Amino acid sequence: MSDYILEMEHISKTFPGVKALDNVELKVKQGEVHALIGENGAGKSTLIKVLAGVHEADEGGRYLFEGKDADIHRPLDATLKGISIIYQDLSLFPNLSVAENIYIGRDSNKKPWTKINWKSMKELAGKALDELEMDIDLNKRVELLSIAQQQMIEIARALAFDSKLIVMDEPTSSLSSGEVEKLYRVIDKLKERGISVIFISHKLKELFRVSDRFTVLRDGQFVGSYDAEEIDEQQLIKRMVGREVVYENNTQKATVGEKVFEVKNFSKEGNFKDINLSLYEGEILAVTGLVGSGRTELAQSIFGVNKADEGTLWLNGKDLKINSSEDAVKQGIAYVPEARQTQGLVLEQSIVNNMTLPVIDAIRNKLKLIDRKVEKELTEQYIKSLDVRPSMPDLAADKLSGGNQQKVVIGKWLSAQPKLLIIDEPTNGIDIGAKTEIHKLLRRMVKEGIGVIMISSELPEVLSVSDRILVMSRGRIAGELNTLEADQEKIMNLALDTEEPEDKRQPEGAESTVHQEV
Repeated sequence: MSDYILEMEHISKTFPGVKALDNVELKVKQGEVHALIGENGAGKSTLIKVLAGVHEADEGGRYLFEGKDADIHRPLDATLKGISIIYQDLSLFPNLSVAENIYIGRDSNKKPWTKINWKSMKELAGKALDELEMDIDLNKRVELLSIAQQQMIEIARALAFDSKLIVMDEPTSSLSSGEVEKLYRVIDKLKERGISVIFISHKLKELFRVSDRFTVLRDGQFVGSYDAEEIDEQQLIKRMVGREVVYENNTQKATVGEKVFEVKNFSKEGNFKDINLSLYEGEILAVTGLVGSGRTELAQSIFGVNKADEGTLWLNGKDLKINSSEDAVKQGIAYVPEARQTQGLVLEQSIVNNMTLPVIDAIRNKLKLIDRKVEKELTEQYIKSLDVRPSMPDLAADKLSGGNQQKVVIGKWLSAQPKLLIIDEPTNGIDIGAKTEIHKLLRRMVKEGIGVIMISSELPEVLSVSDRILVMSRGRIAGELNTLEADQEKIMNLALDTEEPEDKRQPEGAESTVHQEV
């Protein structure tokens, strides 16, 4: 009998104009945690969708599960065989209860008029949560739970289906450090029970913490599989991107010019208080701190998404009156949100439709119709300058990798010719190769005269990209550091800011973490 619970060999998948997978291999042993890694666009998501029955591979491949032909043609086939996929964008029903979400799908083969056994549902759900040591009200609606709790509900659902293989796609991207440790313990328990886990992440330190083996993909092709003890981080990175990539602190002193942007006495109850900051020509200003410190809320208020209670904004010598995001755009402010898929893009729309969205009125002709020639030329300009791949203007945004989706969001705002760009977690969920491209792009924008404020919880990113750092804690600015003098310890001391008086405490329920992984 084979040592492998999953064997995928010679797997290829072709979409119109794109070969997403080319002769790829993935073999997972029973009871192991297997890391699937590669740059965005390497083919990881496509391979997982073949595994899950979302896509069917091209002819000529071999796909075995528990030593037998998988015969998986739809997601339900995979579920019934014991394969569960926990996607980065959780697939829960927010308006249903915890018990209903865990149980849903178990009666797929029953007649439509079959009555639901509510007692059995709650017993099954309760047992799955007990295994995870989770104390959650089974009757509570999922939309009222934290992201970490929702993720545990996804894992509980996999356990309720007696899953033999669980795929976790970027499972720690929205978790605090304490919640990450809890997830690690859950994964250790899954291994003890003989359940296999495929773990997908761009955070190499956590991959080495949980993984027994690695499979590396690059440009849709299989690079190799390696035991964790026979390879290190730098060797993995080189195999992922085909070159050495090293994060280094910014050692270049910025040549700063005139003040271009200023925030004075900015406050919003429950989010942040008495914020004062300035941005100068030629610098990237980083705002960092613990999750819950008010960083994102500050950015959204500047952009007019959530209006501040008090305070003033000043840009290029002009006082701003911003009551909405539309006002902000008109005044020359652009905002790239952290959640690019839900807040930055219309995923089912094409690259061209996304990139020209902020300037749709400006590219209309005399008849008020969209000038398709201008629209195409503008899109092709930014596809080329940002190196969006594939360079297909009519391709839907949801077909792009995370890194290329981020480029489209940035291109969308560049088309509006902003004076100030606020970018929140610019490389969240993006591979290390694409990260360096985004960082170079931000530096180029500064040289072209665009003011850049970068919000990031990744300390290596903050130290390598920015010129000046503001650290927020409990809704206030705890301190300012010059990047040339800063290090992770100094940033963390300010972020933790344990000496804060009681009136500055972080809002109840806010999570706390700073990501230090590359």
